[in-house]
Amino acid sequence: MYGDEATVRKILTELGDTWAVVGLSTNRQRPAYGVAQVLQRFGKRVVPVHPKAETVHGERGYASLADIPFEVDVVDVFVNSSLAGAVADEAVAKGAKAVWFQLDVIDEAAYDRTRAAGLDMVMNRCPAIEIPLLG
Repeated sequence: MYGDEATVRKILTELGDTWAVVGLSTNRQRPAYGVAQVLQRFGKRVVPVHPKAETVHGERGYASLADIPFEVDVVDVFVNSSLAGAVADEAVAKGAKAVWFQLDVIDEAAYDRTRAAGLDMVMNRCPAIEIPLLG
């Protein structure tokens, strides 16, 4: 398992409330859209990161993590596994505290690199499923 219960709880409750959601767009059919809504309901600031840099759920979007002009606590990754490692590396460079790879987003080497860089990480889980369970 890539992210034990203690790490899941830490990311969701202790590391901060600014979440960059990579892959979040205005497409309501995509899982990122609904997950971002759940995160907002639980008090998280959701920052869309998508090449189109669209405003989603009232938050201005950015084309990349590097373009965000403020600190990000958690990077939530909704991209294909083949692209996820590069996003994890960008999260490390950005100074994020944690990286969360969504369900079916798996890159074991990226997991190891990110943990070695000192970040908390969860892989192949969904915060929208986990956060209501913490109540």
